[in-house]
Amino acid sequence: MSRRNSLVTGANRGLGLEYCRQLLARGDHVIATARHPAQAHELNRLAADHPGRLHVLPLDVTDPKAEAEIARELPLVLGDEPLHLLINNAGLLHSGERFGHVAAANLEDSFRTNAMGPFLLTQALAPRLAEGATVANMSSQLGSIAGTTRFGTPTYCITKAALNMATRLLAAALADRGIRVVSLHPGWVATDMGGEQAPLAPAQSVEGLLKVLDGVGMSQSGSFLDWQGKVLPW
Repeated sequence: MSRRNSLVTGANRGLGLEYCRQLLARGDHVIATARHPAQAHELNRLAADHPGRLHVLPLDVTDPKAEAEIARELPLVLGDEPLHLLINNAGLLHSGERFGHVAAANLEDSFRTNAMGPFLLTQALAPRLAEGATVANMSSQLGSIAGTTRFGTPTYCITKAALNMATRLLAAALADRGIRVVSLHPGWVATDMGGEQAPLAPAQSVEGLLKVLDGVGMSQSGSFLDWQGKVLPW
């Protein structure tokens, strides 16, 4: 393979931005998406440092029309080349939710961002995926039903559990093409979402996640794994 083509959503900050850095460092051609590219200053600086190897495109994962549009735009960036790695990283967490006061609007936009978006984007980009490609859905251990013992961040937990089901369904749908689909828990990472007190740096988490993705075989497609490759309970 002359080069590997990777697409990362939610690439303007945090894990998404770090994915772009590490994928570029190992030689990938990267398509990075953000809801508002003009405001993604660090991502744009990274693109300037890697002309022709990092393309920044607008994408609101909650908008099915935008997902269909990016599928149409990919040939302008990749030509006839396929996509080898799709990282559905864009996510949303509403903080401060309390039982009895969880807003329907919070649940709706969390579902659109965390579950519907990754599913519909993968479906839209499926014709562009290479045989044997990998799809990574960035989930969380908070989406584990078996691991839930308390009430907290309900809209995030519910929609990450839905994302895990999407992973299983996509894995079944794409199995005959040898495409592997996994849900990944990045650990507790010091990002805007994870907070400064988190023990993992984004670089450490992404380094581990990429090692996991490199080692995923078809027997693990549809699995729920953490950043060190440990299987997590559904």
